[in-house]
Amino acid sequence: MIKLALIGTPIKQSLSPIIHHTAMECLGLLGSYELLETEQEDLIEQLKHLKTGGYTGFNVTIPLKIPVTLFLEDVDDIADLAGAVNTVKVSEDKYLYGYNTDVYGFTEGIPKEYKGGLKGEKAVIFGTGGVSRAVVIGLSQMGLKEVTFFSTDILKGREICQFLERKFPTMNFEVKNYSKSTNLSDAAIAINTTPLGTFGKYCGVSPVDDEIMDTLDPRAIVYDLVYNPRETEFLSQAKKRNLRTVEGIEMLIHQGLKAFEIWTGQMPPIDKIRAEVYKHL
Repeated sequence: MIKLALIGTPIKQSLSPIIHHTAMECLGLLGSYELLETEQEDLIEQLKHLKTGGYTGFNVTIPLKIPVTLFLEDVDDIADLAGAVNTVKVSEDKYLYGYNTDVYGFTEGIPKEYKGGLKGEKAVIFGTGGVSRAVVIGLSQMGLKEVTFFSTDILKGREICQFLERKFPTMNFEVKNYSKSTNLSDAAIAINTTPLGTFGKYCGVSPVDDEIMDTLDPRAIVYDLVYNPRETEFLSQAKKRNLRTVEGIEMLIHQGLKAFEIWTGQMPPIDKIRAEVYKHL
């Protein structure tokens, strides 16, 4: 019996139960995947519950990806580099081991035929939140050499750039304010890591104006980590210009399947998982 969960807040709209319940069904495994709403101040008590409640493992989402690292026995190299954990395995002796599958999800979400042209190129990233670190790790793995962040918080952006320069000395980083004169013509890939475009109050909003989208090279890739709705305003702008696009749902599915493999040692069939997730969007 596999007992899994997701902790963080807000999580009631999460598609993770669909991913993992479908994975169990495909592999003939019995189990459950619970949504455990958890505020930061309740993290310690929730971890005690997860350690003693017979759980195989659990996922971690905002705002707990960084705080949870303080209470783990160990983390894998990628989680250590990212400074954040989104997957935890509970060992038989009740120790907690942390992993970051966001990097895997981000890179696997990009079609293979798109990846070939990215080596040595430049990326632009909108937002400097926690997931942006995972994105940079993925970009480094694919051989990109330069990253420009666009952020409303330049001070925070500079701090992140300094951190990343120490971790990735062969890459160049800078942070800029977004403005009407922003030019993205030298970017091979543009990535939205902000919540802009998410279903709700941000739905229909893009991190870039149409005139700025026009500056992208016709061969550029536009990747939105927002997955609900599937076609965000950011992706819609790109499709109107015949740019190559990547939906955020691909990252969600791939990171989820990698987490499931960590917990069970088995990788579920992605096509069946994808079809089931798409039904619920």
